Amino acid sequence: MQTKFISAKPDRVTSGLLVVFALDTKEKKQTQPVVKLLTGGSALTKATAAVLKSGEFAAGSCETVLLHAPDGFKAERILLVGLGKLTTTEVRKAAGAAVRFAKPRKLRELCMAVPEGLDPLAATRALVEGAYIGDFDPDTYRSDRKDQSIEQLGVLASSGAKQAVIEAGLREGAILGEAQNFTRSLVNEPSNVLTPTVLGQRASEMCRQFGLQCEVYGADKLKELKMGAFWGVTKGSEEPPALIVMTYEPANAPATPVLGLVGKGITFDTGGISIKPADGMEKMKYDMAGGAAMIGAMQAIAQLKPAVRVIGVVCAAENMPSGSAMKPGDVQIAMSGKSIEIINTDAEGRLVLADGLAYARQLGATHLIDAATLTGACVVALGMVNAGVFSNDEETYQHFTAALETSGERFWRLPVEDDYKEMIKSSIADIMNTGGSRWGGAITAAMFLKEFVEDTPWIHLDIAGVAWTEEQKPWIAKGPSGIAVRTITEWVRSYAK
Repeated sequence: MQTKFISAKPDRVTSGLLVVFALDTKEKKQTQPVVKLLTGGSALTKATAAVLKSGEFAAGSCETVLLHAPDGFKAERILLVGLGKLTTTEVRKAAGAAVRFAKPRKLRELCMAVPEGLDPLAATRALVEGAYIGDFDPDTYRSDRKDQSIEQLGVLASSGAKQAVIEAGLREGAILGEAQNFTRSLVNEPSNVLTPTVLGQRASEMCRQFGLQCEVYGADKLKELKMGAFWGVTKGSEEPPALIVMTYEPANAPATPVLGLVGKGITFDTGGISIKPADGMEKMKYDMAGGAAMIGAMQAIAQLKPAVRVIGVVCAAENMPSGSAMKPGDVQIAMSGKSIEIINTDAEGRLVLADGLAYARQLGATHLIDAATLTGACVVALGMVNAGVFSNDEETYQHFTAALETSGERFWRLPVEDDYKEMIKSSIADIMNTGGSRWGGAITAAMFLKEFVEDTPWIHLDIAGVAWTEEQKPWIAKGPSGIAVRTITEWVRSYAK
């Protein structure tokens, strides 16, 4: 998608589709919608007067109405899209809805007017992010696939808007939208295509393109580093593991902080010897979504160039059952030296993260954030609306909440309290890899990881419930969501301010 800034009156814009956002401003006592267009101009007011007077368009969230050949306009069509509420989150969704409206109608070019009433930088960025997110479709391998991608997006701002501000928002939105879609493309790949080795290759290609350093290591490096937890997970598969290390070191960055981004990269998860039920197992190709989010975030960071040092570590492997696979009752020695009793081999994500977090610390990370499709328990707790977030440090968590205000992604904090540590104590080793019961499973998984970050400030993201969109929505296709890319990127940027 090519993006460009347009400064003109709406009726002077030549476009196949002009998108204008609207809001219902009626008060409680009023029964009919009172729709306010969030783009000014008498020509636009006149062209939309009849449909707005009719009451058939109430400007609800992602609600649309199409006007053909609007009188006095160079644009062939006007699409009104409702926001529901005047927020950047709603702008992002509405922009995605406009793109998904245009795609099946064979419209390859459109122009969106930046809604008035919000910070213009934030509104423009959200608009462009939403457009990119809406443009992604997961039908990569269909033999009858028709490319319906939007080729050109114009971003229209009033003549009073500062061009530099709008262009900055446009650039940031495009960078983050592309990074999120890159992440989604990785998660979407079948596991027979995207093996740990291929994930390492894709990360290396991205790093070469955007000027990052990248090293991809195999089994020998895991053994050299004594990553017994990570190695234990890989033993059941014929596919070799990949330890992916990406480094961003800008010349203008101070020596500290050094931010460590650690992702779970299980390219397929059968559960190992503790095998999963067959129903729904095909979705387990998405078990590397946390690792993919870190790769996508590193792509965005490389282009946005914050003045802070960043290390990205992705631990990629398959979790398979075989004669050589790790078994319940085994004891693995992690890189940190802690011994782990394996209660359930399907609790493998925390094992690879344990060594990934320890390695990021060894490489110099002073602050850590990890992301993983870690527990079904988090889905039980929060459903498919919010992802879980855990932290051992209030200042680090405040950086995260500030990042959420910009990213618009939804996370809910859960506790990491010492009382939960009792649930992962082992009688034979230092800790067990599960809490041994159904209760508090997302929390005991976080407590397990906390053992390996020790005193390092740390954020843990459990994205199991939201990394895959189960139903198509007006603004996003069914399939991988790319969750956490925007928030992780903003979390990193917050340390450079």
